[in-house]
Amino acid sequence: MPDHDGMPGHGEASFVVLPDHEAALAVASGLPTPPVRILRHPSGRPWLAGRWTDAEMTEAAAGDARIAIIGTCPIGAGRLAREAGRLRDLAGLDRLVRALPGSFHLVAALNGRTRVQGDAAGLRLVFHARVDGVTVAADRADVLAALTGAALDERQVAARLLWPVPHPLLHPPLWRGIGAVEPGRHLVVEPDGRTGVRRWWTPPEAVRPLATAAEDIRTALTEAVDARTAHGGVVSCDLSGGLDSTSICFLAARGAAGVVAATWPGRDPADEDLMWARRAAAHLPGVEHAVWPAEDSPLVYEGLLEIDDPLDEPSIGMMDRARVLEHIPRLLAKGSRLHMTGIGGDHVAWCSEAHYHGLLRRRPLLALRRLRGFRALFDWPLVPTGRALADGRPYRRWLADAAADLRAPTRPAVTGMLGWDMAPRLFDWVTPEAEAAAREVLRKAARTAEPLAPDRGQHVDLHAIRGCTRIIRQWEQMSARAGLPMASPYLDDRVIEACLAVRPEDRVTPWRYKPVLVAAMRGIVPDECLQRANKAEASMDAADGLREHSGDLMELWDDSRLVRLGLVDGKRLKALAARPDTPALREAILYSTIGCEVWLRTLEQPSARPAGAPSPG
Repeated sequence: MPDHDGMPGHGEASFVVLPDHEAALAVASGLPTPPVRILRHPSGRPWLAGRWTDAEMTEAAAGDARIAIIGTCPIGAGRLAREAGRLRDLAGLDRLVRALPGSFHLVAALNGRTRVQGDAAGLRLVFHARVDGVTVAADRADVLAALTGAALDERQVAARLLWPVPHPLLHPPLWRGIGAVEPGRHLVVEPDGRTGVRRWWTPPEAVRPLATAAEDIRTALTEAVDARTAHGGVVSCDLSGGLDSTSICFLAARGAAGVVAATWPGRDPADEDLMWARRAAAHLPGVEHAVWPAEDSPLVYEGLLEIDDPLDEPSIGMMDRARVLEHIPRLLAKGSRLHMTGIGGDHVAWCSEAHYHGLLRRRPLLALRRLRGFRALFDWPLVPTGRALADGRPYRRWLADAAADLRAPTRPAVTGMLGWDMAPRLFDWVTPEAEAAAREVLRKAARTAEPLAPDRGQHVDLHAIRGCTRIIRQWEQMSARAGLPMASPYLDDRVIEACLAVRPEDRVTPWRYKPVLVAAMRGIVPDECLQRANKAEASMDAADGLREHSGDLMELWDDSRLVRLGLVDGKRLKALAARPDTPALREAILYSTIGCEVWLRTLEQPSARPAGAPSPG
């Protein structure tokens, strides 16, 4: 059992995993933040050390076997003990983790060997490093950087200035000497300290007709929401009026918890969210519908100078931090113990049009009819569309070609929508030195990179999910630190699997909006709420935010950490901040640069950086 039953204040769960070795005690004593809780090996040495609540930890032991699940998972201690009792090899846990709903880390120990894994989505990550001669794993890279005194890897920072960041460049940590485990794989630490990484998850084949898959999607999403409501109390949910959040609200209302549905209308007079949210709330008589004043909603870019969250990588989510956290005091006042979002629905209930690159070769007549529809819907020009469909480059070649010209002008949108990804770019404020570093990282990755799936459509879907979870992972940490844990059920592995198994021609079509979610929620969400065929855009809030907070952006570049590292030209950035109505700024081109700058500043915050953590200065 844990050595300590309390957990002071608020904070997200975090942990390190230590081997059953005599040096582990010294490593545990050197953790940058003293652990609140410790689980132990049979020898009495520390095994897991960190902080978590009772609701976030399920543990069991049988003989030499130990299993711990950290996060959201409805498995009970009794069943976990039975699993530990029949464990003969750590690989035998594959069956268990592929069946459990929720979002969690799993740590197991057997006969001196240790297995550490996160999820397949990328929301629960695993890192590892050698510390005082032993291998230590953790769910945060910055903790291991503090333990080892690792230096910042400026090449990786330069690579994060790319827009967008292609696979696999999100994978490496930003400190030297810290390793990362790719989502869908697990780390094994042998008794002598050697490590290995093994795949436990592969995406399903996308072959199921929607008519037969809808029931499984409904079941997976229901179980994901039930895992959050089962403990009762009060939970809150976003209710934007869109299909994603509306579905979560109706599922939550069927559970054991009281529900507060929160709507934050947009400032744009053309925004229909509030109308659709009220339409849904009218069918939820037992749910409290809280509508916040639109004028109270923070704008994009608000509060960038005040961010002090301890984060282990840059994130474009920094731009919306104030918007994510603003509602927390209000929801806490209403008794909410957990806030659920509809984030991820766009990524699993829809899919990339890039699937039609492969479908054109397998089912040409169907693909051509649909592609004509997409051309009309998105105004794709004919010649670039044809070129994108004819492009058969393998992923490594595409990545190497992208590295050759990082200053290329913007290409037609269809090139990225039907390709492996949008080609990554660097903008004119990025220095030649940073360009050379980013190109080196890209070229090195291109020599060995494998796509996330052989089919480019499935690769794009998986990369989009991982890009989303990298942002949500940090928002969840921010939200928990502010006092209210956050969850996004669409990003649970079982939900992702159920959706990805549907044939792409049933998931994305120019004629229907999110047909997967409509089919899965039929009978749970009223038909009139399933008729929405659009979603609100936040472009007005972003444009207003640039004008309102241009002064903060000027201050951000006055003493820029990226400038100190020689990665950006501060004068160019200040000149751009002085012209917030510049048309190019509507394309979010500043996001990756601001994300890196704000993250580097957080490393200097005494309240955010663990004692002993390295500084970028």
